[in-house]
Amino acid sequence: MSDIIQLLPDHVANQIAAGEVVQRPASVVKELIENAIDAGATSIKLLIKDAGKSLIQVIDNGKGMSNTDARLSFERHATSKIKDAQDLFNLSTKGFRGEALASIAAIAHVELKTKQEDDELGTQIKIEGSKISSQEVISTSKGTSIAVKNLFFNIPARRNFLKSDTIETRHIIDEFQRVALSHPSIAFLLHHNGNEVYHLKESNLRKRIVSVFGAKMNEKLVPINETTDLIAINGFIAKPEFSKKKRGEQFFFVNDRFIKSSYLNHAVVSAFEGLLENGYHPSYFLYLTVPPSSIDINIHPTKTEIKFDNEKAIYAILRATVKHSLGQYNVAPLLDFNRDSNLDTPYQYSDKKTTSVPKITVDPNFNPFKTEQGNYQPKSTSFQKETSNWEALYTSTDTIEASNQEELFYQEQETETGKTFQIQKKYLLSSIKSGMVLIHQSLAHQRVLYEEFLESITVHEAMSQQLLFPVHISFSKTDTEMIQSMKADLENTGFLFESITEEAIVVKGIPTSITESQISLILEQLLDDMKLEVPETSFSHFDVMAKSFAKSLAIKTGTVLNSKEQETLVNDLFSCKEPSVSPFGKATFKTLTIKEIDAIFNSH
Repeated sequence: MSDIIQLLPDHVANQIAAGEVVQRPASVVKELIENAIDAGATSIKLLIKDAGKSLIQVIDNGKGMSNTDARLSFERHATSKIKDAQDLFNLSTKGFRGEALASIAAIAHVELKTKQEDDELGTQIKIEGSKISSQEVISTSKGTSIAVKNLFFNIPARRNFLKSDTIETRHIIDEFQRVALSHPSIAFLLHHNGNEVYHLKESNLRKRIVSVFGAKMNEKLVPINETTDLIAINGFIAKPEFSKKKRGEQFFFVNDRFIKSSYLNHAVVSAFEGLLENGYHPSYFLYLTVPPSSIDINIHPTKTEIKFDNEKAIYAILRATVKHSLGQYNVAPLLDFNRDSNLDTPYQYSDKKTTSVPKITVDPNFNPFKTEQGNYQPKSTSFQKETSNWEALYTSTDTIEASNQEELFYQEQETETGKTFQIQKKYLLSSIKSGMVLIHQSLAHQRVLYEEFLESITVHEAMSQQLLFPVHISFSKTDTEMIQSMKADLENTGFLFESITEEAIVVKGIPTSITESQISLILEQLLDDMKLEVPETSFSHFDVMAKSFAKSLAIKTGTVLNSKEQETLVNDLFSCKEPSVSPFGKATFKTLTIKEIDAIFNSH
């Protein structure tokens, strides 16, 4: 039998490696910008076209590469960051993977220009699918420029899996923001299709956060600063009143590297205990500095998850630090009460040396329960009238139990006649001929609203109600751009905009089905949903809008519904085209037949 195991050619191995390294255009952006930072750049430009599918170019003023290094940088396992395995546990750089450039070059057309400061001329290398097409000496400025064109040109299946330009651009901006926030001392520029998206000058941390998320962010920030032997923590948290329904602006950086950590997030949230409304999340920008040897950043391919040696201690320090800052800046209540002027000594008594102790006389023979009739009779007639119904406060447990049984009997009677009743403020139970049906009230309402909104948007002309006073809502620059791109679609739903600027929108009209207080919630939900993995179709915007509106406006678990509201919801649900599932694919109801119910009680 012949041998079947063989070594893969380098270009195939590189394409396989690229599957891990390059998941989408944003992955390329992250690798290239991190390399520029490691090269000591003080200014980094990012140019993208067609959400990075046609072009991703990073230009830096770092130290550049020699002719030999430029050629070696595209070889697999080539890196300047580590020399042996031990270096993996004491890293101070970012792009140390050693496969990034080789992987990128395997699935794109790459053009590299680079020059070191002391060299008169630089190097230009062009690569197409791992094959070097040219290498020559050129005149170029100090630093490195690397352009990645036609991403996934030789893997069309991967290219087809990319999402819409809106979604891919959002991922690129996310990566850009993370790097820009972790390096405020570096100037960053981002252009998309020739339009300037960000122009961030060298600044301090607070100014960098404000320049990324808008001027309104400045008033929200509360500084954090704590240094211990184990960890140094600094950055900012947002005041509780600026918390959001979604976890948008939550950033952890460890040694200037963005990470995700549900464990550390829990520490921050617990510090806000008692300050946030139910379902709301705090915003924060927290920078943790620890010895490189105390963390492992190789537990995840994207290196956004790390492992701490002393995670329990770090949790405790982080929680205490956030709690202290909330108190220090009068955001949280402190055990430090203001003096009440009503408790001050009156002026006319301030000069008295001594005070007399009032005498208290007690009748030791007084018994309030002892009367001629053996029962206490109040002396005051008016008081007696007020307390004539006191016996109602001392109803026996038998009476209460009987009342509960009567209520239960009433519910059973309703069920038998085909009506509904509510369970735990979450489910509706209704009898049917074959048994009974259990309905999830929130998911059912989502389905009803979804179909109503979809019909309103696509079939009928949406009705709009004019606001008495226009509503101003602050958003980040990228969010307002997304709203601008959806403006026509939003107007089809009934929204009317007075203006849309870089950091705010002004709404002057809303759909008749929503209230003024719901505007911000609906638009934030819509933005979050648009950032998710939604395929690019002519129908997608309308569909996402209908889903977002339904999710935002549907009755929530914990809402009490009266009999009429319950019946209306049930009737509306079963009038839908797809009553069995919510807009997000979850079951809205479950039917139990008489046989299934009997089986529950006959199972033993």
